[in-house]
Amino acid sequence: MLTERASGILLHPTSLPGPSGSGDFGADAYRFVDWLAGAGQTYWQVLPLGEIGPGNSPYMSSSAFAGNILMIDLAELAAQGWLHQEDLAPDPGFRADRVNFALIQPFRIARLRRAARSFFAGAHDDRHRAYTAFCIAEGGWLEDYALFMTIAERENWREWNHWPVELAHRDALALRHARENYADEIGFWKFCQWCFARQWSKLKLYANERGVRIIGDVPIFVAYQSADVWSHQELFELDANGRPAAVAGVPPDYFSENGQLWGNPLYRWDVHEQTGYAWWIARLRHALQQADLVRIDHFRGFAAYWEIPADAPNAISGKWVAGPGEKLFTAFQQAFSNLPIIAEDLGLITPDVVLLRDQFILPGMRVLQFAFGDGEINHFLPHHYIPNTIAYTGTHDNDTSIGWWNTAPDHVKTFALQYLNSDGQNIHWDMMRALSGSVANVVVFPMQDVLGLSSEHRMNFPGQPGGNWEWRFSWDQIQPEHTGALAEMSVVHKRIPAKVNPESGAGSLR
Repeated sequence: MLTERASGILLHPTSLPGPSGSGDFGADAYRFVDWLAGAGQTYWQVLPLGEIGPGNSPYMSSSAFAGNILMIDLAELAAQGWLHQEDLAPDPGFRADRVNFALIQPFRIARLRRAARSFFAGAHDDRHRAYTAFCIAEGGWLEDYALFMTIAERENWREWNHWPVELAHRDALALRHARENYADEIGFWKFCQWCFARQWSKLKLYANERGVRIIGDVPIFVAYQSADVWSHQELFELDANGRPAAVAGVPPDYFSENGQLWGNPLYRWDVHEQTGYAWWIARLRHALQQADLVRIDHFRGFAAYWEIPADAPNAISGKWVAGPGEKLFTAFQQAFSNLPIIAEDLGLITPDVVLLRDQFILPGMRVLQFAFGDGEINHFLPHHYIPNTIAYTGTHDNDTSIGWWNTAPDHVKTFALQYLNSDGQNIHWDMMRALSGSVANVVVFPMQDVLGLSSEHRMNFPGQPGGNWEWRFSWDQIQPEHTGALAEMSVVHKRIPAKVNPESGAGSLR
């Protein structure tokens, strides 16, 4: 439950500035935390921190537990003595405004391999003891993840059901031989996860000490080509050949007339129930080590999910199937002293979804871009909000607010101008102010809206296979009036941490 008024910014770490082709956990991340604190912001919301999958999506990770090793700060590895300064020279093809994943992946992986070789070749010291302790503490998922990545690489990243049958079906002797034969490669993947975990932990601590809390993101489903599905096949709806019997998605909606065919395998919820939801509890516990509270993506799938035939060309032919409902969240209540969970309750929301959310007093989400098409009754208009709500101008799946405005129908614009008491000249700030002044206890603004950016700076376009997740900002885009206006809004609407005192004379945007 959200009980304190606060404001925050939505920005994935890869969108940060930095010299190595994409944002990471380096100096610019610490500078961003300082900027958040100076702008009166209490929350930094990120997208899933896991490995990216098809289309470079952080929602299709190779593990529900492993971190995205492309976010590891290479400069810190050099400071440890595991890389040379010349290793940090950027590729001339890197861009400051976009992430070129085809360039940064081989660039960063090559340097992580050099760092791992240096680390393992070095004398045994406190750092090696810390690495060993990490491997023991995280062994419940780390062992299978490192082995999965090792085998997948040797199999040229073929889906795991096409591996040799003894590996696909996890024959104990075959797995033991793989661990013995590929020990160095397994060690590399473990080293990378240790580096990710210690760097992110340090950055999160830095943020928390400055009054900034992290909102994480937990996708409801996991990728088929993942360590989780391979190592826990009994927990997923798979056929005798190890292929998904049906897959996840959503029916036709605001984003797509054919629905969205995600392709993730579905859960065998009856088997999860028999285990006391042990895998899900471990997953949430891990997520809450990385964040102060978490947004669970596609919350409605816990009430009922859209089941699509595995061979369907799109999501139209799916059907609703009952999810675990209150059983899962009761198990969460028994495992955790509180539930710092945000329910992503967007899309087709039926009474059972609302009942599940409210039964466990979970905050839901409101998106202002959805508010202006149906008159005063629209659920997303700020006068309908309740305090236990987190409100956004838009999410990572939406256009920027200026981009949305530029393409909005005339009747939507007319109502929005009237409702917001706006002349349309700074529509993004008028939208942000409407949220900030609402009763919603938490409001979050995408960084693109703070900077007043248009559609070409959009983070993701659902259903579009390429060109997503690439946007980056640069420090010269942030002007003093941005910082001052955010801080002023937080003061006026009582959303600012008590210790923040914005400088007198900070300008407001109108």
